[in-house]
Amino acid sequence: MKLIIQIPCYNEAESLPETLLALPREIAGVDTVEYLVIDDGSRDGTSEVARRWGVHHIVRHRTNRGLAAAYQSGIDAALAAGADIIVNTDADNQYDGRDIPALIAPILDGRADIVIGDRQVRTNSHFGPGKQWLQALGSAVVQRLSRTQVTDAVSGFRAISRAAAQRIFITSRFSYTTEMLIQAGGKRMAVTSVPIRTNAALRPSRLFRNIPQFIMNTGVTMARAWAMYNPLRLFVVTGTLAALAGLVPILRFLYYFAIGEGGGHVQSLVLGGVLLMLGAISIMFGIVADLVGRNRQLLETTLERVRRIEAALTADSSGAVSPAPLKRSA
Repeated sequence: MKLIIQIPCYNEAESLPETLLALPREIAGVDTVEYLVIDDGSRDGTSEVARRWGVHHIVRHRTNRGLAAAYQSGIDAALAAGADIIVNTDADNQYDGRDIPALIAPILDGRADIVIGDRQVRTNSHFGPGKQWLQALGSAVVQRLSRTQVTDAVSGFRAISRAAAQRIFITSRFSYTTEMLIQAGGKRMAVTSVPIRTNAALRPSRLFRNIPQFIMNTGVTMARAWAMYNPLRLFVVTGTLAALAGLVPILRFLYYFAIGEGGGHVQSLVLGGVLLMLGAISIMFGIVADLVGRNRQLLETTLERVRRIEAALTADSSGAVSPAPLKRSA
């Protein structure tokens, strides 16, 4: 059983050593613990620091591609390195590395495919009242969209089994957290949470400049991910609402027409007809989008099988389950 702890980094040369020191070297039930750093185009020598501190695997992006891309690169590299469980943590040491055994326990026990570290924001002294309220609201929305019971949807401290990682494909350019949960819910994976501890923030987040920007980007990511897995429902509901709205002015026109005053209310008929057409077009778009979604599912199944074949070929060529440490650019 191999565990790989991946750490997405962007200019984290100063904080990375402290984060690495806090990570466990041995865990009960795990044969091998290895570390993987994804250097997302850093300009401060993050890769060199990781190498000096003995990180087993280093993936480097030539330019900054964002947290979501860094996370996906890490998942791909960890799978190629033979990971049975992948844990993601932040480079700023926000999450307490001592909680990793508890984080992976549901996967080791066969109870979960994905485990999210719950920072217990409502009672966490490191979060202000405003952030606590926003986090609770956002998590409630994600629970609804993903049909999971995760109470801290944007927590980056999470563990994922090998089988689940082979089925997750992050497409967002902002963050992987909410999209990953919506995908997992749509694919009927077992998702659970465990309480974790956090450390005080060492610096402001580099993912967003302010709270409004974070809300907007997260909202767009959630809407896009949900629409990707529920296109028929989205367009049918939208089209039905437009059609129902169109019936109101049409009925109004028919009423006045019945009492002999229809000549002055033709605009109601026009408006109603336009809304009915928009509703019908929206429903047709929904059918087309659903067919495209089915094709995407086939492609994801193909990619999942390709990942498994690549892993098998890597194991056969190296003569072992675990290949040599990775040092590559992406």
